[in-house]
Amino acid sequence: MPFPILRTPFVVLSEIISILEPSEIVTASFCSKNVNRLLKRHYQQRKPLEWKLVLDYHCWGEVYIITKQQPDDLRKNQRKPVLLIRHISQARHESEHKLIETNEYKRGFTSKLPVLYFEDQVMGSKMIVDYASDLFNLDIYGLVIDRDCIWAIDWINNRQEKMLVYFNFMKNKCNCNGDEAMDNVLRKALASDYIILKDIVSDTYRFDGKLGPAGLLFIESYGHWVTLDNLINFDFIEIMIDESRLSVSDLNSFLRHWRAGGLPRLAFLALKCKTSTIFENFDEDLQAVETDEVVQYRLSYGKKLVFRNGYSIQRMDGVKATIKGYIGFFLMAVWHERAVDSA
Repeated sequence: MPFPILRTPFVVLSEIISILEPSEIVTASFCSKNVNRLLKRHYQQRKPLEWKLVLDYHCWGEVYIITKQQPDDLRKNQRKPVLLIRHISQARHESEHKLIETNEYKRGFTSKLPVLYFEDQVMGSKMIVDYASDLFNLDIYGLVIDRDCIWAIDWINNRQEKMLVYFNFMKNKCNCNGDEAMDNVLRKALASDYIILKDIVSDTYRFDGKLGPAGLLFIESYGHWVTLDNLINFDFIEIMIDESRLSVSDLNSFLRHWRAGGLPRLAFLALKCKTSTIFENFDEDLQAVETDEVVQYRLSYGKKLVFRNGYSIQRMDGVKATIKGYIGFFLMAVWHERAVDSA
């Protein structure tokens, strides 16, 4: 005899729901309208504050939930997919069960996850975001896209008042330059904590706008486009740039700008170059003094860096920083109380 679960007291059901995995909850929500309403009611009363909802539209559409934030690495979060979309042409090859047809899409399962098959993948992506957001009573925390999905930036910014926390612009499967797409993203991307850029741009690409404010900017590869003007117009607490082409002269000018009061929120800067540029011999007017003091900087996502035998430099208002140059590397940690401790 089937168990009449919907007749169980709501308090008991809520305890059962609270131990389910996110994917199990979404799967159960498709069982019936009554179950769907029950789950929504649970999350309206017990919003899962630790859960973060992310739309990943890199190559295909996926909604996943971060259930636990790992302190040491953004990429090691406990990421749990809950709902996928695919193009309708993939339905026969991927689904492990008979498809259920509706007016707007077909539904199946693959790897124990619900998959919705659409002719229009943009409409499908919007639908799975709306479905998961409504079910769990959560705003969209993060967005992962490539250049084919820039429409999602405006769409999410318009659908919710709360700003994205995490934005990741991935390299496109097409290996060609994406100058126009990158320019579009840089002018539209808004996120409070993390902006990560990975797509390819040409050697001649330049950006003439401002970026930020936010917590962390990470240009992972292809950061050759960042000029001195870009750097002094970035409003971030932490900046990390791979494949930088900034010169020693650029760095001296940047430090001069910082000493005069520029980039007051900056706490950490890391530049990695493809060349063997040696970031040493700072201009005398910067008054950089060699120091054997050892300091430890904690990045916003928990990773610790130890500075030894660098240079101490002081801003006009008395704030100090440690700078250190290597072959192909430049690091700077500002002695904000929250970020830098004696090691």
